[in-house]
Amino acid sequence: MNAIARATQTSKEFDELKIRLKTTWMTGDYDLFSRYMEKDAEQFFQRLGVTPGTRLLDVGCGAGQLALIAARAGAQVTGCDIATNWLEQARVRAAAEELDVTFEEGDAESLPYEDAQFETVVSLFGAMFASRPDLVASELTRVCRPGGMIAMANWTPGGFIGQMFKAIARHIAPSGMPSPVLWGDEATVRDRLHEGIADLKCASHVYHFDYPFPPDAVVEFFRVNYGPMSRAFASLDLNGREKLRSELVSLWSAHNKAVDGTTRVEAEYLEVIATRGRSLLAVPQKGVTQKIRERRAELLADRIEEGAAGLAAFAEGISEAEWRMPVSGTDGRSVGVIVHHVASVYPIEIDLARTIASGKAVTDVTWEVVAGLNAKHSNDQARVTKDAALELLRRNSREAAVAVRAFTDDELDQAAPFSLSFGAPVTAQFVIEDHALRHSWHHLTRIRKALGR
Repeated sequence: MNAIARATQTSKEFDELKIRLKTTWMTGDYDLFSRYMEKDAEQFFQRLGVTPGTRLLDVGCGAGQLALIAARAGAQVTGCDIATNWLEQARVRAAAEELDVTFEEGDAESLPYEDAQFETVVSLFGAMFASRPDLVASELTRVCRPGGMIAMANWTPGGFIGQMFKAIARHIAPSGMPSPVLWGDEATVRDRLHEGIADLKCASHVYHFDYPFPPDAVVEFFRVNYGPMSRAFASLDLNGREKLRSELVSLWSAHNKAVDGTTRVEAEYLEVIATRGRSLLAVPQKGVTQKIRERRAELLADRIEEGAAGLAAFAEGISEAEWRMPVSGTDGRSVGVIVHHVASVYPIEIDLARTIASGKAVTDVTWEVVAGLNAKHSNDQARVTKDAALELLRRNSREAAVAVRAFTDDELDQAAPFSLSFGAPVTAQFVIEDHALRHSWHHLTRIRKALGR
């Protein structure tokens, strides 16, 4: 498939993913769902110290939960979201309280606002669910004025909601996007939210879920009203729905601190407070400096992370028996060995790209050498655990993406003879795309075929 066809396919896949995300968040009744979360949303807002008159943007505002709180405190509020039905409900609520709030459709990856338009940019469990986190980070920064504040609340991987998402992932196919709860990992946040940021502070807090009904009714409440949960159940057959329901009821019951027939669960989240740098040139902006945000290395790195996240999400949801299953009759390596293999070769693939980028030929890496390395790896990692493989996959893919972002356009265009391409002079960008980037997608397709998914 040529480069144009690949780009067209990738664009089509993202368009389809966007449609699925919008459909997901327009499902259920998020207005009713968010009413039970207003108390801790108020506490989150109070810690920000927003003063009356502040121009504030709420990204992923839903039905106006945080935006209305900010408006009541005197801020000049704009809220945006991809779910147009909940925006309409937010307008109804604002009108009922005679609050002057602007609610409009907007994508966190391409915000419809001018550079430095807002003094405070916030997102309460909203922007973390967008499909391309690096674009989200640059857009949150771009629309915030120099010296202004960017604040996020994001569920952590190890917290209760992170565990709930993990339980759901064991039953449904991966979404094709990085896990949203990576926004709850401080190291990941610092990696994503750095350009144009003068200061960044992260702190763990607890969100309280209080419901006047027992855990089984809470699961049903989520199924009916919370879009991601509703769509997850709808994608399963009757047996699958019952298994997911049982697992979720057990999870809520195990964490329930109430003893009176109600439900009280604490969920950890990461509070992110960033200060926008003073220099307008320090961040990607629309218009003249948009090329900074769209430079090829950044987009290549995004796609590496996307592929690794898709493989990790799928692998995390398979059974132990599936983890040990051979991928084919000719390739006797297990699914687990293949996942660990993808993770382990990222450093090698990046080193090859760096060599080509320096103008040096690669002549000693042949397909025979690769076969020997694969055989040794298969023998050494025959009993690799899922946790170990996924940890390595996430770490090495993240480090590979960081390394790729450091390539200049001139380095990406540098060509030299490459033995894995039969000695043809290829560019460093080709090596990155054909190896570090393609590898996860290639093996995810093979694994899905082996498992009949």
